Amino acid sequence: MTYENILLSRDGLVLTITVNRPEVRNAQSRIMLEEFDDALMSAADDDSVRVVIVAGAGDHFSAGHDLGSPQELADRERRPYPPGIPGAYDRSRKQNLDNTLRWRDFPKPTIAQVQGYCIMGGLILATACDLIVASDDARFSDRTVRWGGPHVQFASLPWEVGFRKAKEYLFTGDWIDAQEAEKLGLVNRVVPRESLEEETMKLAQRIALQEPFALRLSKFSVNQMQDEMGYRSAIGSAFQTHALSIAYRRERDAEQGAEDGTNRAKTRDARFGDQRG
Repeated sequence: MTYENILLSRDGLVLTITVNRPEVRNAQSRIMLEEFDDALMSAADDDSVRVVIVAGAGDHFSAGHDLGSPQELADRERRPYPPGIPGAYDRSRKQNLDNTLRWRDFPKPTIAQVQGYCIMGGLILATACDLIVASDDARFSDRTVRWGGPHVQFASLPWEVGFRKAKEYLFTGDWIDAQEAEKLGLVNRVVPRESLEEETMKLAQRIALQEPFALRLSKFSVNQMQDEMGYRSAIGSAFQTHALSIAYRRERDAEQGAEDGTNRAKTRDARFGDQRG
């Protein structure tokens, strides 16, 4: 597969997959998600890869779902999504639930290298990784309630920060800065922006010293413990709740008039005093 939206680089036993769409703050188009999935699944079968770093080019890790870049719009015209609520459900499930569970179960350690914005779809991608190293200017947010939905499609935030704090950040849509994210357990380490890549690679190389099968078993055990606590079933149930909101938001847009995603975001967030360019 030829990649247009991601870059691959190797440093010994560590593979770095970099989402390379800085012009749209690494928004996640369908093509980008397909390329990322292909690269990650290829790495699963490559015995020379022991650890994968997931990064974003430019100033931001990811501003979330692609709401209408030229690439995304052209792709939708070339490969139309199925119509109606069933089509929206199928697209959302494949791109945001099935994909993410597969990435979470990837048999090797993964580390998200996060700087700048990590919003909604970006949060999904980061929390699918085993570890998160954040720069001191990283900012996390799930703003779906501000959009009229309950949470993102892969609702991992309560498992990451605890249920009470998750309610606070979902209800308000407020930012979680890097320091608060570390305190809550959302990220493993916070490092200066200028040393983010270096520090993430140091951690990855340290993990890569371990025996691959032991790492695989360790990851499986911890994920299985989480699943025994209800993680996988809760994530699936939460997706169904999110899917219900699709019909609600379409009805609302029909009654109130739909705006394009960029204008809606600016209008919505301006009311909270925290819209950033």
